[in-house]
This record gives sequence, structure tokens and C-alpha cells, in this order.
Amino acid sequence: MANADADEAPLLSVEHLRPGSCSRELELREFRDRYVIRSLDGAAAFAVLRSGGSIRPLSPEEAVAESDCKVSRIYGVVGTIRLLAGSYVLVITSQKDAGSYLGSPVYQVNSMKFLCCNEAIKHLTPQERRDEAYFMSLLRIAETTCGLYYSYDRDLTLNLQRASKLAAGRVHKPLWKQADPRFVWNKNLLEELIEAKLDEFIIPLIQGNIQKMIVPCHCLCIYLSAQFTLKDRPVRITLFSRRCNRRLGTRMWRRGANLEGATANFVETEQLVEYEDLTSSFIQLRGSIPLLWEQIVDLSYKPRLSIIEHEETHKVVQRHFHDLSQRYGKIIVADLTDKRGDEGDLSNAFAAEMDRIPGVRYIHFDFHHVCRGGNFDNLQALYNQIEEAIHKQGYFLMNTKGEILLEQSGVVRSNCIDCLDRTNVTQSFLARKSLDSQLQLMGALLSSESISLSDNIHDTFKKLWVEHGDELSLEYAGSYALKGDLVRYGRQTLPGLIKDGMSALSRYYLNNFHDGVRQDALDLISGYYTVSQGSSSPFHNGVDSSSYLPVASAIIVGGITATTFTLSQVGRNAQHLISSIICAGLTVGVVALVKANGKQFCSRPRLCGLI
Repeated sequence: MANADADEAPLLSVEHLRPGSCSRELELREFRDRYVIRSLDGAAAFAVLRSGGSIRPLSPEEAVAESDCKVSRIYGVVGTIRLLAGSYVLVITSQKDAGSYLGSPVYQVNSMKFLCCNEAIKHLTPQERRDEAYFMSLLRIAETTCGLYYSYDRDLTLNLQRASKLAAGRVHKPLWKQADPRFVWNKNLLEELIEAKLDEFIIPLIQGNIQKMIVPCHCLCIYLSAQFTLKDRPVRITLFSRRCNRRLGTRMWRRGANLEGATANFVETEQLVEYEDLTSSFIQLRGSIPLLWEQIVDLSYKPRLSIIEHEETHKVVQRHFHDLSQRYGKIIVADLTDKRGDEGDLSNAFAAEMDRIPGVRYIHFDFHHVCRGGNFDNLQALYNQIEEAIHKQGYFLMNTKGEILLEQSGVVRSNCIDCLDRTNVTQSFLARKSLDSQLQLMGALLSSESISLSDNIHDTFKKLWVEHGDELSLEYAGSYALKGDLVRYGRQTLPGLIKDGMSALSRYYLNNFHDGVRQDALDLISGYYTVSQGSSSPFHNGVDSSSYLPVASAIIVGGITATTFTLSQVGRNAQHLISSIICAGLTVGVVALVKANGKQFCSRPRLCGLI
């Protein structure tokens, strides 16, 4: 697999990959005029002034010079963000153990809070105060971000193949200097800490989730682990997914690519297998179709897709695949979208662009058509087309001495529309095929054996991928993944249908009535929107039209109720018929108004555009 550090001297030993540690134990001291954060397992400390948020390093003596303050334990400094009235410092207030990764403890963020350094708010204009209040509400949303993980002494952003080639000198640098910036969730928030040279406090966070299956482990975006025994020796499997931050966002408000070629819901998934003195790694990718397109919510269950005509479209596709080729080598694209309707139009446009991209193999596989009826095994038809190429790409293999035995020379990039449900089913199928090959080469299985021969092992592996899909879906769509039964059982079940129905309703509600604000919070935290003094308010248009939806809904419900009641009274008094007609007409009129203006009644982001 291509590596930006390949020309530097590689460090082979896994043990030597341990980076310089960050402070594990921190104390927060809250004074009337400042906050002081100091390391309990080191000598570093710094102060943040409440008046404006300026940061000043402190000596150990200065950090404990006064005792008239509130003292509490914190577990990390996520970073800072500057708004109109000053700075806000985000700290980790509680954590929980999430297992380990390559011998280093991994932790999950349990709760966070912003420390306010905004005393200048009294000098703001009324409009600026209103803007600051909205920005602060977005920070409160950011405080509740789930699925954030970190390690104090291990970089979680690099897959094993890239980490094994990390230059010896770079290994001993601070964690943030080792990390791949694409996968650091708090990249934008770290800037002031980096400028202040507070390396001991700078912790790169990974967004994701860790599901512990027998043996816990951890990762950037998603980290699931299972352990079982073959030939009386333990085998450990870990799914490690990394979500890219270059087009961070929610399901309906971040589709396709931006002009730089970064795509929405781009995730690198690594399947790690550990057996005796060997560790192997198999990488897959997922990401939105790298065209300029949108799907604006309008209260309908499935809004229309729209391809944005732009002179840069082909260059966007080129940039995307050039970047992937540089990082991963040969690329196989598995497009799982429908061949009809809006999806078909988008798929055809994608195929036309791929015809102009040399060196990348594109395969369209109509998942819904081929696997109709929930027949998961029909994915074998896709595998038959790419089996030879996947074997050539291989996977990464190294021993405990750090000696690299094999390298992965390419990846499969899968996509559907959301890159969630169909994509997860397909990736789980390819991962199982790779797992058999990995275990056979490592000596855990004979060449004629498969994990499918053991119901317990196979079921554990499938459960691993179901949980994996659910967590990725929660991050992007706000609900559990659909089609989990296809991964777990190879067919659809009644409980699975009920779960899918509930997830679909949850997606509908969140996408239409909540995700606009959540997108604003993500744009603010990730730095895609920068707050600056003197710039015009992003909220100058007044009240968001979505706030009128409850009123319209109340009128509709009231109209239906009144119509029903008056119709029931028609037999007693003919005048009720006229009332029924008036109420019904009013109700129909309001329904038509809402339907015609569905986009305006939905929650929409107010800070950034779609591209």
C-alpha cells in the first residue's frame, strides 16, 4: 500500500512504535479570573484567562501557588475554539476503559464540557449576543458527541501498514505530530494548544465506537474485537474503522464530494488478525459517490437526488482517486446503487466519469436487484468478478520482531447511496473471505478450512460486523444500520424487519427535524465555519422557517379532529356539514402548503453551504 513515509527509514519493531506519552492524570483548578490545568504525572501546567481565553504556560510552582479555588479531576484537553465573546476550552470530564490497542490502553470519552472564557460578552451588540447564544447552543451539542476514543501513548490514526513504516525519528515525537490529520476529530480545536507548545496536553481524538466482544479493544472510528481459539491457540480479530474529517457531516446535509475531492462518510476499515507471533491487516474503504450531488430534505420519505452541474466535476473525481491511489495503491470500485430511478441516474453519471479515470477498476453491482429477497449469498457473484484482483492486492502481514512479510497493494472501495446498509453487508462478505485467507496463511486454518465451519466463530464474526455497521450508521445517520439480518443470518427476519422499520422512522425524523442544527455544530467544531468579529451575522434572515412546522402540524391535527367531529354531528344538524367542509378545506390547504414548501419547514444548516 502506498505510504507517504515510504522513503524514510522504517522502524520495524512493533514495541518501538510507542510514541511519546501525553499526561494521563490532570487537575483542573478554577479561579475567579482563570483556569489552571496541570499534569499530576508530570511537571507541565498552563493557565487560561477567563477574560478572553489567552493561554500561558506555568511553572510547577505557579500552578499550585494559590489554593482558594475549585479543584476537580479531568482526563484530557480536547482543544479550544474562539467565538465572538472569547474562547471556550473543551475538556474531558469522565472516561471509561475501552480495552487496549497494540499493548496501549484505550479510553472512551464519557462526558465533556466547555470552560467559558467569555467575559467580553458584556461588550457585544444585541445581535452579537444573540449570535453568541446560538453558537453556545452548538457547543452544547458538540459536548454530547458520542463515540470519541483516544490513547495517551499510541497513535490510533494510522493503520498497521502505515504505522510499521513510520520513520524512527518520528515515533518519538508528540502524538499529534505522528497522527494522520484526516482522522483526527479535534484537529481544528488543537491549533491554539499547538501554538502554545503544550505537547504534553495535546491528545488526538478518534470518532467512532468500540464494541468489546469477549476481549475489548479500541479504535478511531469504530473498534470491535473478538477472540476465539483455533488449534488450541488464541486468535484475535479486531475491526478498526477510521472516519475522515474532510467532509464531516450528517446523512442528508453532506453528500458526494467537495471541490477538493473529499467525500462524505469516508471510512477506512481495518481488519486486524493476531495469531501466535503474527499480525495481519486487511483494509477496505467506503465513501460517498465522488460527484457533486445533493439530496435536500423536504418532508418526503425519500427526497429526490440532484446532480450539480459544475465545470470542476471531472477534476473532483480525478482528485479523489489520485489521493486514494497515492495512499492505498490499486483501487477497485464496487458501486452498489440501483440501476433505475434517481440512483440509476447518479450511478450512470459515476460510471461515465470512471471511464475517464485510468488505472481504477469500476464495477457496478445492483445490490437490491441481485440480492432481492434478502439473499445475502448472491454477493458471491460480485466476489467472483474481483476475486483474482483481491488476491493480488493481498493484505499486510508482520511478525512480533517487526519484520514485514507481506504488504497490501490495493483496496476495494465500496459505496451505495448512504454508504451504510448495503455497503456494510458487502464489506462483511469480503472481510469474511479475507479472514479465511489470512488465517490459512498464518497457519490457524488448513487451506481447505473456513470459519464458516464453526457456527460459534462464524456467528461471533457476523455479530462483530453487525455492531460495526450500527455504530457507523449512528455517527452519520443517527440510527442503527438497516439490513443487519443479512449480515447476521444471511436472510431477513421478522424482528429484523421491525428493527429496520424503527431505524427508518428514526432516520426520517432526525434528517428532517434535527440534523440541520447538528450540521451547524459539526461545521463550527471542525473549523469549516469560522467565527470572526465584524463579519455579518449568519442569522440575519430572522426566525428559521422550520419553527413554524409545529404550528402547521397543530392546525392539521386540529382540522382533522374538527372535521371528524362535525361530520359525526351531521345527522343531528345539517349546519354541521358546512362546518365539516370548511374544516376539511382548511386542513387540505395547510397540508398542501406544507407539502409545497417542505424544504423550508425542515431543519436546515445555517452556517455553511453544501459543497
